[in-house]
Amino acid sequence: MSTQTDLLYTEEEEALRAAVRDLLGDHCDAAGVIARTESDAPHDLRLWKALAGTMGLAGLLVPEELGGQGATHREAAVVLEELGRAVAPVPYLTSAVVATEALLAFHRSRLRPGGETSVAADLLGPLARATAVAVLAVGLHTAPGAAFPTVRLEDGTLHGELTGIADAACADLLLVPADDGGLYAVDAAAVTVTPQVSFDLTRPLATVTLTGAPGRRLGDAAPAVRRALRAGAGLLASEQLGSADWALTETVRYLKDRKQFNRPVGGFQALKHRLAQLWLEVVNLRAAARGAADALATGEDVEVAVAVAQAYAAPVAVRAAEEAVQLHGGIGMTWEHPAHLHLKRAKADSIAYGTAGAHRAALAELVDLRAP
Repeated sequence: MSTQTDLLYTEEEEALRAAVRDLLGDHCDAAGVIARTESDAPHDLRLWKALAGTMGLAGLLVPEELGGQGATHREAAVVLEELGRAVAPVPYLTSAVVATEALLAFHRSRLRPGGETSVAADLLGPLARATAVAVLAVGLHTAPGAAFPTVRLEDGTLHGELTGIADAACADLLLVPADDGGLYAVDAAAVTVTPQVSFDLTRPLATVTLTGAPGRRLGDAAPAVRRALRAGAGLLASEQLGSADWALTETVRYLKDRKQFNRPVGGFQALKHRLAQLWLEVVNLRAAARGAADALATGEDVEVAVAVAQAYAAPVAVRAAEEAVQLHGGIGMTWEHPAHLHLKRAKADSIAYGTAGAHRAALAELVDLRAP
């Protein structure tokens, strides 16, 4: 007998949201984020330590026996909603979700003889304790199931160049796919990380160059990378939801306060219609994002749920940010207002882990509704 999925937030999830929002309110104001984008240190590692270390959020998806929280993707999704609202410059999605999921693909099934823990399990502990940041060295634009570049394995060391790697600049560990089909754990100190020009300055990209870098083989790359990118795409929808919800909420608030012709701008019918349409789209995005998070947590219909979420999320997040910029008028166009942070994040996220078009095509294959 099938049970009905409950996508409503639990009391525990709402408590987690409140705690994360309070912390971000104290340590991640918009002016501070904007200032960081103008510096040579875009990542807020102090905030990362507070989120990941003090609150233990880096280990939400890591089993308790490895020092993590043993929570589910639903809790991680709530965290990402709040990080999306603040456009927080921390490597949560890339390290605590994507890299962690790649390592979890080798946990339990890759025990050493004698019952010792696997290499992946040894690496998951520091990630859960926030003493290390890990990044999967696959371009941020790569969709789940798509082909990805690899480096050469020669004489036991790794050689090559990988581009578009998000948050590589703050990584301690890189998970690198090689041409022998394996995924290798490589210390960041053994590679050269060169910043790339990034549209979203709060999630910078970089080129990673390996010249004889040593690495520890974890196992087969393809299934681990697919699992990691699928989780990244599914939970990215929650980050996009947080950003879109911020854009809607702040725009409504502004239009209630802003007056023209002695009346609130929000009272004009044309703007009411635009906001009502945006509200409907954000509500639908919430359902899609929650569906993807729940599917990842339960393992049911994961491929379909993730494809649905990403096929819908990117256009809504971009439109919400564009409406925020436009409806805030002149101030929305300024560097001091955080609307541009959300617009750049939304545009960058629209191609992260596959475009909406790529996910629609994948969904058509999954449900056997291909174009004629």
